[in-house]
Amino acid sequence: MGALVLKVDVDTLRGTREGAPALGRLFERLAIPATFLFSLGPDNTGRALRRVFRRGFLAKVRRTAVVSNYGLRTLMYGTLIPGPDIGKRCRAEMLTIRSQGFEVGVHAWDHVKWQDGVAGASLEWTREQLARAVRSFEKIFNFPPQVHGAAGWQMNEHVPRLQAQFGFEVASDTRGSGAFVPAGGGVMQLPSTLPTLDEILERDDPDGGRALEQLLALTRDTPGRDHVYTLHAEMEGSAYLPQFERLLLAWRAAGVEFTTLGSMARKLSAQELPICRIAAGEVPGRSGALAVQAPA
Repeated sequence: MGALVLKVDVDTLRGTREGAPALGRLFERLAIPATFLFSLGPDNTGRALRRVFRRGFLAKVRRTAVVSNYGLRTLMYGTLIPGPDIGKRCRAEMLTIRSQGFEVGVHAWDHVKWQDGVAGASLEWTREQLARAVRSFEKIFNFPPQVHGAAGWQMNEHVPRLQAQFGFEVASDTRGSGAFVPAGGGVMQLPSTLPTLDEILERDDPDGGRALEQLLALTRDTPGRDHVYTLHAEMEGSAYLPQFERLLLAWRAAGVEFTTLGSMARKLSAQELPICRIAAGEVPGRSGALAVQAPA
């Protein structure tokens, strides 16, 4: 089998305090590398409930038991409770992940603000959000971030060039089929190639067993192909941790080579990769439009 990147999106204060450390301990015990992408500013998760009118959002809420996985308090952040600053409150947890040898990078400054606002945002707005995330990252880790993964796979035309200006070396902001260079310039994109757990979870499969079997089958059916799997600290690092461990062991038994975004990027030559557009498109199981890989 090909290589598989485990890209951990850490969206919330709870995910940073509880889910990310749980995954760090699991990966360390199994000697599996991974990339952790952190939200570094305010946790305004409660404001995401404005998406209730978006087609498919309520179905996702019912399938994935959002309240139990994210916690009632988290769902009030940014509305009834001021959004706590994740970077300030969880510096120790983030540094522990780094000290365990895992790759770390930027997910967002304000996850909800980026996810809901970046698609139609100006160059100035986008630069400010990235700058805030970069400054917070540098303050925590004492080195500049090299890896970026956009919150909610949301982008605009300014992001790829700004990533290059800020010194990022690789990004995983999109959904697609394989590595590419964005048309118009920017850093290498390694898109998420597999569905996420919340996209394929079914209401009559509460422990996620069938969903995880589907992920295993998708990698078995594409031998020799590299994949990026995006997991969430709030899900695989919490209620679905035992099932996720079984999936990791099954992947290992099938011959999967685990790697990080940075390691995969360093094995590729940008000059030999296809040039692709980043377009708005839909992904089964997820509400709204996402940034997807499209032919140039």
